[in-house]
Amino acid sequence: MIPKSAINILNLTPDELKNKFVEFGFEAYRADQVLGWIYKKGVYDFDKMTNLSVDLCERFKKIFSITLPKVAEKESSHEDKSTKLLLKLEDGDLVEAVYMPTEHRQTVCISSQVGCKFHCAFCASGQGGFLRNLRMSEILSQVLMARDLSPDKKITNIVFMGIGEPFDNYGELLRTVRTLNSKNAFGIGARKITISTCGIVPKIEALSKEGLQVELSVSLHGANDTVRGAVMPVNKAYPVKSLIEACKRYAAKTKRVITFEYILIKGVNASEKEARELARLLKGMLCKVNLIPYNPIEEFSHVAPTYPEIVHFQKILQAAGVKATVRFSKGKDIQAACGQLRSVQIKKHV
Repeated sequence: MIPKSAINILNLTPDELKNKFVEFGFEAYRADQVLGWIYKKGVYDFDKMTNLSVDLCERFKKIFSITLPKVAEKESSHEDKSTKLLLKLEDGDLVEAVYMPTEHRQTVCISSQVGCKFHCAFCASGQGGFLRNLRMSEILSQVLMARDLSPDKKITNIVFMGIGEPFDNYGELLRTVRTLNSKNAFGIGARKITISTCGIVPKIEALSKEGLQVELSVSLHGANDTVRGAVMPVNKAYPVKSLIEACKRYAAKTKRVITFEYILIKGVNASEKEARELARLLKGMLCKVNLIPYNPIEEFSHVAPTYPEIVHFQKILQAAGVKATVRFSKGKDIQAACGQLRSVQIKKHV
């Protein structure tokens, strides 16, 4: 039985855990031992940490816990081997994580909030509204549980692109990134960690000062306020001009290439005219564009352009010197777009 007052170790950064161990009278190196079991070996039970004495484990259990969510639903794609986990948190809230293996990478896409405030029209995450921010333990748990699906128990890349807006949970986001990066935890290189945002300008400015070599991905989806504003309400607060100016400052300060995500929606933002306007907007900027064919959700009845239309859009950008790739969504057969599986599960209980 875990005491109600137990401190979940996953809510503490490695440095915080060392300080907490010392505060409770344990040697600081014991924290490194426990961290090694959790983050290197995937062991979440003190009794299975064989280099700790029985007495020490019993003392730990009176103060600390290692608490992970339960798997509410699990779906594996027959198309690309990705696996989507719907996780039930301690309070019953649901979040999603997607494990995406390829030949050279093992990526996990993780959520930062329960629901989302920003209501992008094409995204399932915000359709049910916003409930709360996730704690660091709830974010790290997604990575641990996805890693357990990996044949070699490794994750190479992290993408904050699941449910929620990471920058709206900025404090826990940074603590999580630093723990993912820490050699005493996951040891994942900062450049293997991508933070995706709908475009919250003040937080882009803040991140530029953090000294983190993470990848920044910005949801653009329109080259002018009319188009972008029609699908992204956040554009009212941070219109295209201010967003692009902030991104240019970010790139200049960090020397990092910004990725602009652009979901192609037929009849909305995928015409030749919009491609040329996007090319003019981004020409000469330190950036690249991910073109993503729209993955339909029930609440937004649109479709993706045809493959020739997608290629034509891409070639217009490339001709203007803007790097552009086409990224097809993984796990379409398992509803792996952000928030889709959670939305289905909620509807089952309405």
